[in-house]
Amino acid sequence: MYIFENPVLQRELLVNLRTGRAFVLLLLYQALLALVVYFAWPRETRLDLSAPPEDAQKLVDLFFLGQYVLASLMAPSFAAGTITGEKERKSYEMLLASPLRPAAIVLGKMVASLSHLAILIFASLPIVMLCLPLGGVSLYEVLAAYLGLIVSVVTFGAISVACSSYFKRTSASLVVSYLLILPLALLGVLFWYTFAGMGEFRLLLTVTVLPGIALAICIALFANTCARLLHPPDVGSEGKEVVDLEEEAQQAVGLVIQRDQFPDRLFAPAKRDDLMEDSANPVYDKEIRSEIFSQGTLMLRLVIQVSMVLAIPLMAFCLYIMPQYAPWYISYVIVFNMLVGPVFSAGSVTSERERETLDLLLTTIITPWQILWGKLLAGLRVSSVLTLFLLWPLLLACVMVMTYWSNLPAVAAYVGIVLLTCLTTAVLALFCSVLFRKTSHSLMITYLLIILLFCVPLAANFFAQTFFPQEAASRFVEMACVASPFYTAIVSVPLDAELTTVYEDPQRLGNWGMYLAHVLFSLGLNSLLLASMVWLFNRRWRVSG
Repeated sequence: MYIFENPVLQRELLVNLRTGRAFVLLLLYQALLALVVYFAWPRETRLDLSAPPEDAQKLVDLFFLGQYVLASLMAPSFAAGTITGEKERKSYEMLLASPLRPAAIVLGKMVASLSHLAILIFASLPIVMLCLPLGGVSLYEVLAAYLGLIVSVVTFGAISVACSSYFKRTSASLVVSYLLILPLALLGVLFWYTFAGMGEFRLLLTVTVLPGIALAICIALFANTCARLLHPPDVGSEGKEVVDLEEEAQQAVGLVIQRDQFPDRLFAPAKRDDLMEDSANPVYDKEIRSEIFSQGTLMLRLVIQVSMVLAIPLMAFCLYIMPQYAPWYISYVIVFNMLVGPVFSAGSVTSERERETLDLLLTTIITPWQILWGKLLAGLRVSSVLTLFLLWPLLLACVMVMTYWSNLPAVAAYVGIVLLTCLTTAVLALFCSVLFRKTSHSLMITYLLIILLFCVPLAANFFAQTFFPQEAASRFVEMACVASPFYTAIVSVPLDAELTTVYEDPQRLGNWGMYLAHVLFSLGLNSLLLASMVWLFNRRWRVSG
């Protein structure tokens, strides 16, 4: 009943593995890993196998870390919608009323959601076996690395399924899952790099300590999720389109959103109890006061608390103890906005389609530009205020740490990078919301585009600088990093001599030209996307349902 005769598992496997998307994803995944091995293959015509070749070790490390990062990013996309999908399809109560036990439901959902990811991981074994004859890595290290990868993916899947049981929308479950998983994934990358020169010790920890910790986390999350399905607090949630925020605030544990007080009213203004002004935009007023928080503030409260807990040690180390690492704290703020920003804009138009109200909205006297800027500004206001909560410690450091006084232009540049990132993520999310029909599809494509824009140029530049730094193509790859705010914050913004000790290359102490190019690129991209959306709305049949 739990594995072989589990109808939930059988149904989910049929839905997930028999789609054309599954075969395309497998092809793209294998092609990407194969290209990495092909271009990073050692160029020496003769290898000295008596000593561990450095290129071979770099290749294997890059192969596994690349797989680890990809699997960490894909695990929530497969598992975060397992239970929220039932709530959105209004089949949650029927599932709970079936003779299946909660443990069978949770296990079936979890195994089915991770089976596709497991296929991708095991399908990469033939590629990594090609690297073993190069030396530098033993078969036992490869098997241990795959064990650690599988254990990590199962843990991330358990976290995502647990988050899915707490929320009513897949978008909320997805962003909280990413917020919890990314720090753990970063710890895994740091562990792999820190113990790179201690192969036996790393092998021992991967085989013994890591599975024990992961097993304890998975058991605790599995038991908690089963308990929520056995005594569900949200039965009947399919019929509740709006949550009573006052009642939710009385039952909330921890942080409570007071919408009529500062600073909460900056991102969650209270519901209107009077008439709107004649010049007010009704779309913006409806979105910011009712629509965004119609399903409650649980996701918002969790995001604020988790982000603040993670920011405290980073803030203390990067801003006050070691000010030369201030760009890395800015990178954390950018990652936070990458996760949170699209959530409030990716459903702006798709939610109208799902409720079948978009055609009615298009027939009103509200102009397309008013509709677009109302929905954009509502989502941008929430995401930017939440992001700026993490940025105020930098401004406080300018007052408390004298070192920043000579770097005020760099601080202003950091603020500009964060604001541009807020705008770019919101505009991309709204653009995907205009193009797609479902909020879940819009959110996933938005995340994919943001990763392609912000992270892929960094990965390509790291790959080029590691394996063929002398090639002319490496220079063009580095120029493509102008699209990434991470590269702009860490490399392009110059710091004075006292704070540049972190950089080993004296030629990469900052480049205002690259910073200006990033600003122009971001503004140009956002203008192009806005113009495209206005054009689509002016031809209303292209966006109507």
